Amino acid sequence: MENPIPLKRISQNVVFRKGDVFVLFGELFGRGYATGLIEEAKRAGMKIVGITVGRRDENNALRPLTDDELQAAETQLGGKIINVPLMAGFDLDSPAGTPTPTDLLADMTLESWQTDKLDWDHIEACRTVGVERFRNSLTKVMAILEDMIPAGKNVFFAHTMAGGIPKAKAFLVIANRIYKGRGVRHMSSQTLLDSDMGKLILANFDEVSANTYHHLIELSTAIRTRIEAAGNQVRYTAYGYHGTGILIGDEYRWQTYTNYTQGYAKMRLEDVARKAWADGVKATVYNCPEIRTNSSDVFAGIELPLIPLLLALKKEGGGAWAEELWQACQERLADGYTVEDTLQKIIDLQADEVMQPFYDFKRWPMPNSQGQSDLTIGTSAEITQMHKDSKVLISDLLSTLVVEATGQLIFAETSNPTGPVVWLNHDIVARKLNSTHESNADAGVTEKVRMLA
Repeated sequence: MENPIPLKRISQNVVFRKGDVFVLFGELFGRGYATGLIEEAKRAGMKIVGITVGRRDENNALRPLTDDELQAAETQLGGKIINVPLMAGFDLDSPAGTPTPTDLLADMTLESWQTDKLDWDHIEACRTVGVERFRNSLTKVMAILEDMIPAGKNVFFAHTMAGGIPKAKAFLVIANRIYKGRGVRHMSSQTLLDSDMGKLILANFDEVSANTYHHLIELSTAIRTRIEAAGNQVRYTAYGYHGTGILIGDEYRWQTYTNYTQGYAKMRLEDVARKAWADGVKATVYNCPEIRTNSSDVFAGIELPLIPLLLALKKEGGGAWAEELWQACQERLADGYTVEDTLQKIIDLQADEVMQPFYDFKRWPMPNSQGQSDLTIGTSAEITQMHKDSKVLISDLLSTLVVEATGQLIFAETSNPTGPVVWLNHDIVARKLNSTHESNADAGVTEKVRMLA
């Protein structure tokens, strides 16, 4: 892909209605984009169906949810969960009686991991076991789902599976140095990717984040064929992250977090969508602005591009509501600091010479560098210290708004999608938020912001 393709229109839902079926293909855990999309599906009156990744017992064997776990998960989702374990990835799979990839990583130490080698024939055998397990379980899920979708209904499949980091002690230390290390604690991300450990992790990312989208599309063919033969619609969405267009100076420019190791899997995810689209399946990857989630918090500095959303809101016609939001952000800062101070730090980071090579879209995902890591992680730490409470950040509030806006944008756009890969940049997010909230600015805007905060 030569250039990102931004979403420019605010669409209206023209397909999904009461009684249609929304399938969340990925378990709902804590903070995340999926909550905004589910809210839109519920608002449309759709029936919500979810899946579970299952849980591991004391022997690492995969099991379904217990009755209590299932009840809690269904309450959180607001729908029915098909209780067949769909754990993706192969890090804990292997032919019977042989070590799993995680077992092999456990033998690596901080002194040896860069030179330790893996038996790739065995790794491939583990991958085969994991993929077969996943596809067999997904086949069972689709058979159950078939009976849950009445005739005459439209179906929205929302893929949210991502990640795939094996639980290996050495890697946790390495990741901390790559994503949070400054000065002497800095570690090159390329060093990891050049190692057998890194190559294994990338392969597992592919299986979790990308190939599951392919399996979903392929193994739901019978459902899709039945639905479409009756004149109804089936759609597929997935969440990507491939940088975001934010306001830098007077224009929206693509920028990204470095090093986003999972970026390779996200590009493969886009490839899956393009192949499906070429085959006549309406499958789209939406590359969203990064937000703070339980998983993204490992990446120090990934939250920085959120704060310029305040500038985009003003540029895109924000009025009273945008001003109230700005004030709500100000209230999270310690005495002596202003929102303008935080924005200036980000502007300085964006303009720094060390950051300029990282604005090249075609080179994504680039490895980190000492200077870039020091600047990004340092700026993140400085802005965090400007807050009254390090656990109540401006970026948390803005994350909530991005989740809201992307849910609305994706749900409506997916009813009549324009292509297989689309970017939701800060301009369209700001326009959507303003259109949603500014009309109510005279009636409770302050209370609305307080509720979000």
